[in-house]
Amino acid sequence: MKNWFLGIASLFMGMQLMAQEVPTEMKTEFDEVSLSQEMVDLEGNPTTVGQVLEAHKGKIIFVDLWASWCPDCIKGLPKLEEVQKEYPELVYLFLSLDRKEDAWKKSIDKFNMKGEHYWFNTEWKNKFTEYIGLNWIPRYMLIDQEGKIAHYYAIHADDAVMMEALIELLQIPAEE
Repeated sequence: MKNWFLGIASLFMGMQLMAQEVPTEMKTEFDEVSLSQEMVDLEGNPTTVGQVLEAHKGKIIFVDLWASWCPDCIKGLPKLEEVQKEYPELVYLFLSLDRKEDAWKKSIDKFNMKGEHYWFNTEWKNKFTEYIGLNWIPRYMLIDQEGKIAHYYAIHADDAVMMEALIELLQIPAEE
């Protein structure tokens, strides 16, 4: 009985260690290093995080950091689809941490993921993920019309605090 209890306690503690940690600092802007992180689009064209964000200046961007091998990412897709139906005017930016390009592309089709897709081709660690303190996926963020971080950290696509931030952003007209 004692060994059973210790086993359960160890398992619980191990799960806590693996759980996503909330960042201690909630950043509101990206630095130049993180914006310079390279990635590729579905056609294999190189770009950077900064170039993609700049292309959507004036719009609200919903960022989803994910990978096809991540069960939590896949489980979260139905909630993300609900957000997309409710807020179709947003730009949905999917940033993949997949290990292989073909797995990334196949999953986009398999799960009918609507939005813009980019692949870091760096696995987990890169200038962007290190800047945002990424330690688990999925990770969702909101970028405002000026390219600043409006909501830094969410692990569910329909996170209540993030949705409140989104509603506030939708009430602020984009500057021309």
